Amino acid sequence: MKNKATYPVVDLFAGPGGLGEGFASMTCPSASSRYAFRTAISVEKEEYAHTTLKLRHFFREFAPNRAPDEYYDYLAGSISRDDLFDTYAAQAAAADKSAWKCTLGEEPHNNVKKRIASSINGHDRWVLVGGPPCQAYSLVGRSRMKGNPEFESDPRHFLYREYLRTIADHKPPVFVMENVKGLLSAKIQDEHVINLILRDLGEPGKAAPGRNTGVTYNLCSLSDRGLKGLDTDPGSFVVQAEDYGIPQARHRIFIVGVRSDIDIQPQVLSKTSSVSVRAAISDLPVIRSGLSKSEDSYDAWRGIIADIMHQPWYLKGKTNGMAVLAEEAEKTLQLLNSHRLMEKSSTKYRVRSSVAKWFRDDRLKVLSSHESRSHMNSDVQRYFYAALYASVNGVSPKLVDFPISLLPQHKNVKLGMKGKMFSDRFRVQLPNTPATTITSHISRDGHYFIHYDPMQCRSLTVREAARLQTFPDNYKFEGPRTAQYQQVGNAVPPLLANQIAEIIYEILRGIRQA
Repeated sequence: MKNKATYPVVDLFAGPGGLGEGFASMTCPSASSRYAFRTAISVEKEEYAHTTLKLRHFFREFAPNRAPDEYYDYLAGSISRDDLFDTYAAQAAAADKSAWKCTLGEEPHNNVKKRIASSINGHDRWVLVGGPPCQAYSLVGRSRMKGNPEFESDPRHFLYREYLRTIADHKPPVFVMENVKGLLSAKIQDEHVINLILRDLGEPGKAAPGRNTGVTYNLCSLSDRGLKGLDTDPGSFVVQAEDYGIPQARHRIFIVGVRSDIDIQPQVLSKTSSVSVRAAISDLPVIRSGLSKSEDSYDAWRGIIADIMHQPWYLKGKTNGMAVLAEEAEKTLQLLNSHRLMEKSSTKYRVRSSVAKWFRDDRLKVLSSHESRSHMNSDVQRYFYAALYASVNGVSPKLVDFPISLLPQHKNVKLGMKGKMFSDRFRVQLPNTPATTITSHISRDGHYFIHYDPMQCRSLTVREAARLQTFPDNYKFEGPRTAQYQQVGNAVPPLLANQIAEIIYEILRGIRQA
């Protein structure tokens, strides 16, 4: 056996690296100057996610708290990425090798097998992590494909088999597979997908053609103790992230497999008190919304907010049952009038969050990705009203709660007002509870992710979404803003992954040395 200081991690379908980050950021319990895991290889096909991943692999090439000053210069925009990598060529080359841009399922499997074997380099204590793309498994994805005769044979159903082939080929002592909760109800030819996957993961050799090596796995949950058989309620594999200190209600399936010759059962995650949206993002700089289809300036924005005083719901507030809202609107407008100039982005960095230790990096010179999207004038006023309503009533408004003058000109509005379709089209992220699930949909529509502060009148920034996903502030997302939102929304929360890493570390540490 090769006894190394850190355990290798193989991360398939890695995205921007959320699951891998949780492992790679864990330091050894007995030596905080050394990482407990190293990402031997991460595989991702999307260009921008891979670019983000490679930069993070570069960051982890340095010991804890030993990243070079030039890394922070790059985040501040004072040097280029090429300059950074040229200055630390060895670390950049290592990151280029471990962050592999590859489309699993299209790349010849023998190539995948060789790359993974080379990255493990003979270690017998390592972990395989990851989850196949979720589009075909998700409830939304399935509804979009309803009636499509090719849906049953959609290759996205079977991308998990690439993960399965890796298990059969390399026989990791432990693996962690993550996917969407929609798996619990997804069916193929009247059989539940989750049952197919559990059966295959238990005996991967039988399910991977030509790879029946006899290796088997005991399957375990991270939220419910004990070994899980095929007769187990699949719902026991669901992890509700908000129960474990994540400021977001994110429910995902996590399946842990421990090779059958290893007589160790993993522990389960330890529940903690919930973390609110306010606790996670309130220390980020106050910024205004941008404006689309009109002049985008502070004065123009102020004018749009001031126009609220001429809205019927405001003028008649004291007589139409909306007195409290009107009074709160007046207070907010007065506060805005006395407030300093508000920009639509800010790079000022300070951390006062209740979970600051996880987010903070005192070496950061600027805050990245904290820039508001541009909204239509009418949406700015809707966001103002929605945030006020949430502040007064403690719930996000439904369409039926909006004044007629603020209702969008949309064909489904009447149905929404009756509660039949998209009644919660405008959703405020309430400050005193965990956020709703941060999804990739945030890249296309900010209506479901409205900031709770009415004075800011906007949807969440990439950095705020990243905070709710528990990405550290020194985690830079590459690519245009839409791509950044998509990366954040598709990721596993790193802080949750870090807690999972602690459980996997104990399994690997407990394996008897050969």
